[in-house]
Amino acid sequence: MSEPSGAHLGSAAAPWLLPPACPPQAPRALHEPPSTETSTPPPSTSDPTDVWPLGNPIQAAASPYTTSQCRPQAVAAMGDHQHSTIKHQDHVLLDQPLLRLPYELLRNNFRAAHFTVEKESTSIKALLKDTATASVNGRASPDQVLQNLDAMIAKMRGVKRKLTTYADEEARLYHQTDARIAHLGELYGMHSFDDVKYETWSRKRLDRLLVDYLLRQGYNDSAHALTAEKNMEDLVDVQTFVSMSKIQESLRRGSVAEALAWCQDNKKELRKKDSSLEFMLRFQQYVELLRSHKYLEAIAHSKKYIVPYKSVYPDQCRKAFGLLAYSNADAAANTTYATLYSPNRWTNLVDIFTNNHNELLALPRLPLLHIALSSGLSALKTPACHSSSAVASFTTTVLFSPEQYLETNAGISQSSSNEAQRWRQPQQQQDHDMHSEPSGDGARSQNPHHHHHHHQQQARPAAISSPAASCPICSTELNDLARNVPYAHHTKSHVDTDLLLLPNGNAFGKDRLEDYARKSGLEPEVEVKDLKTGATYHAEELKKVYIT
Repeated sequence: MSEPSGAHLGSAAAPWLLPPACPPQAPRALHEPPSTETSTPPPSTSDPTDVWPLGNPIQAAASPYTTSQCRPQAVAAMGDHQHSTIKHQDHVLLDQPLLRLPYELLRNNFRAAHFTVEKESTSIKALLKDTATASVNGRASPDQVLQNLDAMIAKMRGVKRKLTTYADEEARLYHQTDARIAHLGELYGMHSFDDVKYETWSRKRLDRLLVDYLLRQGYNDSAHALTAEKNMEDLVDVQTFVSMSKIQESLRRGSVAEALAWCQDNKKELRKKDSSLEFMLRFQQYVELLRSHKYLEAIAHSKKYIVPYKSVYPDQCRKAFGLLAYSNADAAANTTYATLYSPNRWTNLVDIFTNNHNELLALPRLPLLHIALSSGLSALKTPACHSSSAVASFTTTVLFSPEQYLETNAGISQSSSNEAQRWRQPQQQQDHDMHSEPSGDGARSQNPHHHHHHHQQQARPAAISSPAASCPICSTELNDLARNVPYAHHTKSHVDTDLLLLPNGNAFGKDRLEDYARKSGLEPEVEVKDLKTGATYHAEELKKVYIT
């Protein structure tokens, strides 16, 4: 299938989309260790593939309670520390199709091989019996007997070729299954999200989800390229979806031949599921014959393929017979029959085929990326994410300093200048939810994200340290998508001990700041370094935070 030009991940039919662009901020690893970790420095900010600084929605689907920078600029983890342990059974729930699809393909392959053996062996046995009887009774000459033997040998060679093909496919599927079991086995060798191997494994899973999404959306070339680049041919099902997309394209072009052939190959399974696909395809053939004014062929077609379904689909059959009295032009005045001539029926056939195909192969109806993304959005979502100030603050650029933002935006009132002055004097900042006092140890707020929304009338710009600028749910790409998903379920909250508030509004534990300062070549008693932005501040600029 030729890939549409300008292919992108967005689709009007997709309720959950991967954001086409990342918020303009310092890149950060997809997953950060819990806030109590002191031995591991923050990830490097040089990797352009790391996009969400405060938590990735897809990563959060696997660890909804461990994203320590999930929400506020104060970096307070909203989950329990016990949830830093990997729950393998929960991961496997998302990866069920990874193992179920090869199993279903093996079943189909075995059924096809069994059908070939049964069909051809019956034919060969019958021919052998007739040849032997005719030879014994003298009704067949030696030449005729030799011809029959040659025919049997040719059939057996044909069976051998088919069985060889099935055997090769079976070997490929077994190899694929082994690779997938080994891939999941790597996860079972990890027990914490802090494991350095989990980052690599999680990225590979994200690549698998992207390939699955691309294939479902018809971007086969991009899926092939990504699969080859990541060297994960055994972990994705490119050929299965390519075959499906070919049938989808044939239906969009107005041809039912490929879809009917697929129905014939899976006839027993479709009957067990009471599928209407074959009937709808035959019905569309009938409509196209009437559209072309081939009435005699349409009547013959209906007797052979539609009348047998009269007891199963009585309403559809009555409409089919009544359609004989309406041409394409005449049916326009009758809504009942006008819909039968509608070109949109081909789109409906594509949907029916896709649903049947995925059901037979135990594939989820939605792309796995949508499932992971919806779960991750819920894990990161808080009530503050959909307040008006959260969305507004995210849309403001982070390329300007607070002073530049207030000075360059048209329509700023005089009070905004006072706000800029307050930003220049961080010692005068007062938090509604905490008591602050000047100290060399510094301070930190419990939940600056909510504090930010509490002071909506001040409308501080979304600087790099703004919670909305760092929150995936507050981003313009994901905010609407997350509007209808439930909020994260958090039974406990955890914050670092000895919190210190930096002048830019970020807050970290004292031990983490001192450890990072030492690793950066600084003296913690004199200077500290922001773990998120990398900015350096004097120790006397910090304020100690008391949680109330």
